[in-house]
Amino acid sequence: MKEKILAFIETLILYDYLLFSATFFLFILFITLALAYRHKTILSLLLIFLGFSTLIAGASVGYIQLHKYLFKNSTKILSQKQLKFSEAVVIYGSLTNESHRDFKECKITASAYVVTENKYRNYLKKFKPFNKISIFEKNIAVSGTRKFKIIVEPFRYKGDYNISLGANCR
Repeated sequence: MKEKILAFIETLILYDYLLFSATFFLFILFITLALAYRHKTILSLLLIFLGFSTLIAGASVGYIQLHKYLFKNSTKILSQKQLKFSEAVVIYGSLTNESHRDFKECKITASAYVVTENKYRNYLKKFKPFNKISIFEKNIAVSGTRKFKIIVEPFRYKGDYNISLGANCR
């Protein structure tokens, strides 16, 4: 757990620090206002609730939305083929940098999940793929496209399946 926290801190950028300091400032502001209006119980409790929800939700949702905006990208599956003599699926795809900054590193993940006839079950199956593999691509320029190949192995599933691609860039 300590390694994950240290890795998270190492990947923070200036905008993350600005976001976290703004949410902390709002938290302090709401708590101070709650102390100022301590004789009005309902207003004070509302301000305390707003302070803690800003601290928790503002930081996490803000971080996710900020990174979606700053590191916008799109992935596309160009082709996929299940090999006959090997337990593997080969996926050819492309990653396009749609942001206004160069990517130093992108983690591209291919996930294979089961397809059923029930659309609600299909939605839930996407959250727990039966096979998942990731690769890293480095140095992708603004508006640049990088083609890649991912080999998902071992792949022993014989039924209906779908494969999705996603990328997390920095």
